[in-house]
Amino acid sequence: MRDFTWHVFTQTGDIEAYLLYKEVHNLGASELGANAGDESEEGNVADEE
Repeated sequence: MRDFTWHVFTQTGDIEAYLLYKEVHNLGASELGANAGDESEEGNVADEE
């Protein structure tokens, strides 16, 4: 989806397509950060046992 919105932006210059691109990018980055936090918490639990 991110590639599609970027392609639409580059072809049309539509600011809405760019804003959607940035939103999808930011959501992906926040999900990666949230998943990394979950993994580190699991590691802490394993260390306590």
